Formats: sequence, C-alpha cells, structure tokens
Amino acid sequence: MTRYLLARQAPVSALTVTQFAAATGLDAYEVTRLVALGLLDAVRGPAGPLLPATQLARAARITRLRAGLGLNYTALGVVLELLERIEHLEAALRAERSGRNGPWR
Repeated sequence: MTRYLLARQAPVSALTVTQFAAATGLDAYEVTRLVALGLLDAVRGPAGPLLPATQLARAARITRLRAGLGLNYTALGVVLELLERIEHLEAALRAERSGRNGPWR
C-alpha cells in the first residue's frame, strides 16, 4: 500500500533544506534538485537556501504526482501550473457566485 505524507503546518516560516527534507520525507538532494528546476521556491538565507513553509504542500503534491502518475520533472512543472490555474479559476468562480446572492443566480 502506498503511503503519502500529508502536508503539515510548520511552526516556522522558512526551513533549511535539511529541515524541509525531514518534514517531507524527501532527501536533501531531491529537495535541492526540485529548487534548481524551479518546482519549489527558495530564498537565500545566511547559511544557504531557505524554503518557505508554504512549499510543504507543493512538495506533497509533487510527491503524489510522481508516485501516482510517474511524471517526469518537465511534466511536473506543466501539471503543477495547470492545477494552480484551475484553483485560481475555481476561486474566482466561487467569489463571483457568492457576490450574486447564492450559487445559482
């Protein structure tokens, strides 16, 4: 049975690569690679790159997509972008519907 790590709320705003790897179940090399490929965002810290805690959910999504669909890194970027666009469109649709006194008006 495949087990997926759920995204956890981090008590800190940014994590080192090692901390991020421990929180996601990835190894530090893979985290560094995902940052280099632009699939995860990182900022420069005094002792190296720091990954915002908000990237934990994105890392969990990347792990699920790689395990479930076997996507390569290029396809991951495309799928992640499309999923984010869908989320934005759904949010805009919900906002529009709620502004018209209900979902069906």
